[in-house]
Amino acid sequence: MKIKKGDQVKVIAGKDRGKIGRVLKVMTDKNRVLVEGVNLIHRHSRPSQKNPKGGIVEKEGPIHASNVMYYSNEGPTRVGYRRIEDSQKKITKKVRISVKTGEMI
Repeated sequence: MKIKKGDQVKVIAGKDRGKIGRVLKVMTDKNRVLVEGVNLIHRHSRPSQKNPKGGIVEKEGPIHASNVMYYSNEGPTRVGYRRIEDSQKKITKKVRISVKTGEMI
């Protein structure tokens, strides 16, 4: 998956289209992401020590990774990969790049 935890993404499809938020969690097995402030759902909770009043709690629900796009200062962009070679250590490293600008992410 090209989206990582902590990335800023823009929702490109669904009821929250156009919203921008940070990725809180990535679920690679289900190909879904949790984005703050996006796809808010209501959960009814009983009183507990953590939430003594109980009631209705609003929290983020997961959305499919194909419905979000990496967002940088230049706007939404696709994510690509490039190998960078370190000649001194003789190592190749795979890094994410912005397809729009070619800069490393």
